Amino acid sequence: MADLDAEKKKDETENKKKKVTISNFDRTIFDLGIALAAVISYTNWHSIPWAMLHGFLNWIYVIYYAIRY
Repeated sequence: MADLDAEKKKDETENKKKKVTISNFDRTIFDLGIALAAVISYTNWHSIPWAMLHGFLNWIYVIYYAIRY
């Protein structure tokens, strides 16, 4: 019985680690979109407010820019 409890706890710990890894990856992709959108926007418009707005829109603006230009 004790072995089953130990294995169950080990499996739960491994599942938690996997979830953290996935959420860290998602956050990294999100942050990349913000940075990329802000840089593209500032390079194009030379305006910090526009760069902030486009950073907020992140991947939407990046995809728009890739299609449009």
